Amino acid sequence: MTAYVIVDVKVNDPERYEDYKSMVPPTLEAYGGKFVVRGGAFEHLEEGFDFNRVVIIEFDSVERAKAWHQSDEYKDALALRRATTDSRMIVVEGA
Repeated sequence: MTAYVIVDVKVNDPERYEDYKSMVPPTLEAYGGKFVVRGGAFEHLEEGFDFNRVVIIEFDSVERAKAWHQSDEYKDALALRRATTDSRMIVVEGA
């Protein structure tokens, strides 16, 4: 079943975050991940969602998404994201 990684990112170090953004795409390839949303403009329709920068990545399954997140390919990028942002990430099954 298709799965989506949804990330809310508050960027604290824009210069170094650009490095992170360039590091991620090659890490997705081996796991079949593809960007659906990558920081585009958004509008609040209801109160209570205090998002900053939204990223959505599609995978073939929750297992593939988790494998990517825990992979050697992504570990350096993950460390950089954690160092340059306040962010939250979830994985959710698609319909």
